[in-house]
Amino acid sequence: MPLYRDFTDPAQIDAQYNASLQVPDPAAELAHYVRKAQRARATLRDVQDVRYGPTLAETLDIYPADQPDAPVFVFLHGGYWRALSSKEFSGMALGLQPQGITTVVVNYALCPAVTIDEITRQTRTALAWVLRHIRAHGGDPTRVAIGGHSAGGHLTAMALQTRWTEDYGLPADPFRAAVLVSGLYDLEPLRHSYLQPQIQLDDGIVRRNSPAFSVRPCATPIRITWGGAETPEFARQSQVFHDAWQAAGNASVLAPVPGAHHYSAIHGFETPDGDLARWVADALA
Repeated sequence: MPLYRDFTDPAQIDAQYNASLQVPDPAAELAHYVRKAQRARATLRDVQDVRYGPTLAETLDIYPADQPDAPVFVFLHGGYWRALSSKEFSGMALGLQPQGITTVVVNYALCPAVTIDEITRQTRTALAWVLRHIRAHGGDPTRVAIGGHSAGGHLTAMALQTRWTEDYGLPADPFRAAVLVSGLYDLEPLRHSYLQPQIQLDDGIVRRNSPAFSVRPCATPIRITWGGAETPEFARQSQVFHDAWQAAGNASVLAPVPGAHHYSAIHGFETPDGDLARWVADALA
């Protein structure tokens, strides 16, 4: 019997979803993030470890633009919900802050200490905090875009499903745009992967946190992207979410990054002329 779609063995699923198997030196890819993050903190104005919630992990880092009332981009980091933090992704501000965009990088608690349900709640709380408080840091709460990579792409999709008015007293569609990079939108295959001992998925968590199957009508236009050199499953996940988003009457663009692998798919945030940084700037103009 298949475990998921045509996959009959966990090793087949791991071959598709374990991004470290697709690059010669995964440690070098993470070291790249760290170098860019260190450069951002050394060269850009920043406010670190701002609390948005009651637990120790609920913090965010702000890289304010030089001018007041700046548009805002909020980045949600990856790490398959069980690794990394905001500190490795400060480099996302390198391509945005020089374009006059206040950049916020969100931290959150990790599995298995918490569930993906809780990480989703923390993400929504962080975004609500930004919408309510970013003006104190020079940002314009009416011009906020969001985005994320890998698990952060998933969390971005979950944020777009939020009942912002009913649950937070905010506008129904508070974001100007969203960009989702190499996201996971159907969590079912990960139950059968090497990740399961840490992320501990069950039927309820999969059902509540698979955004491909709960898309609501939403006025936020989105860009769905992934690395052109990633595995077919990452491309399929993106296509499935794109199809579901458009089936709900929403606007989306499907645009893989040519030649990029899972780790390099977000390099376009790191310079002002990067494709992702330019797209965000245009969306917030």
